[in-house]
Amino acid sequence: MKTKSRIAPVVPQAESLRHLPLVDLLVDTRTELLELAQKSGMKVFLTMLEEDRTALCGLRYAHEPDRPASRAGRTPSEVVLGGRKVTMQRPRVRTADGEVPLPTFQTMAATDPLDRRVVEQMLVGVATRQYARSLEPVGPEMTVRGISKSAVSRRFVARTKAQLLAWQTTPLDTLALAVLLIDGVHVGEHCLLVALGITEDGTKHALGLWEGSTENATLCQSLLTNLQSRGLRTNRSLLVILDGSKALHRAVRDTFGDLALIQRCQIHKLRNILDHLPERQRPWVKAILNRAYASDDVPKATRLLKDLATRLEADYPSAAESVREGLEETLTIIGLKLPTVLRRSLSTTNAAESLISRTRQVKRNVKRWRGGQMVVRWVAAGVLEAVKGFRRLKGYKEMPQLVAALRARDQQLGVVKVAAEHVA
Repeated sequence: MKTKSRIAPVVPQAESLRHLPLVDLLVDTRTELLELAQKSGMKVFLTMLEEDRTALCGLRYAHEPDRPASRAGRTPSEVVLGGRKVTMQRPRVRTADGEVPLPTFQTMAATDPLDRRVVEQMLVGVATRQYARSLEPVGPEMTVRGISKSAVSRRFVARTKAQLLAWQTTPLDTLALAVLLIDGVHVGEHCLLVALGITEDGTKHALGLWEGSTENATLCQSLLTNLQSRGLRTNRSLLVILDGSKALHRAVRDTFGDLALIQRCQIHKLRNILDHLPERQRPWVKAILNRAYASDDVPKATRLLKDLATRLEADYPSAAESVREGLEETLTIIGLKLPTVLRRSLSTTNAAESLISRTRQVKRNVKRWRGGQMVVRWVAAGVLEAVKGFRRLKGYKEMPQLVAALRARDQQLGVVKVAAEHVA
């Protein structure tokens, strides 16, 4: 008796059963869809241009003796598409006075979207050499321009220059500022001062950026003179939070006089004191400093700090001198009797430092700085990028208490007119 073999016969692999490279297939499909979308978009755009031309010239081949304009064929032109310039054939319209622009083309040919795209790509870390690779591909039949390293660099420079000029000339007379924070950042050989304002409702506003070699009196005075010329009010009390720079302190006093209620950044002061001490002495000193700064009573906080200076005097005189230096101004915010959250927010320059920290992420791809103008443009671009994510100050709901304290101080100083204007 014959038995059937249990071994399956070898069947040649059919052509229809071949392995398909699905990844390649998806990539090709994606490319085709992009090309289809781009071609369709260009057809829609050309249709819109023809509608503009019909609106200006009337229907094609229609006999209109009083036709105001006439068709004049087509000419090569460029429009912005996906972060690049693309060449297309633009319909033309002419009158006896010359060529008439088409409204739709003027809108699409504007370089503002392209400039914005370039700046955004640079700010997220795309190098000028890699800009073209960061864009979606276009069809081979399209002629593109404006994606080379030099073109991208020129656009970034022009755009950031315009942003910086507009920022540093923005009027400030409409801002009801209650707080002014000034802090510095060093980039290479350059020192930049950043001014941040906080209005009476707790909204943050980046006010400007100034560059110099160090935080000297000239640079600090230039900053405040610029703010004053743009409308910053200097005839009523203002809480000014500084990082401890003596030049900046003097410039603030020269500009505002007694109306400047100066608060020295407590974090900067704490770091300065601890830097004068060996590691083993820092924990207990830090605990006393934190206890003093957290106190609700100015005399008590003053007593704690003076006692600390006395204890440090014999072994660490530099640390003791640092404790005494500017002691009263580190406790200014305590004397205003503000709620805890708002007081914590206004006792340091953290809001300004947070703004500056965002600029470090923006300029991380710069390998070589070519002068102060480049530094200012990049840092300004980073600041303006950070402004987009601004939130109101922590404790902003208690800002009316700060405003009331400042206006009460105006009355004590005899600034009655300003207080009356504020009430009105």
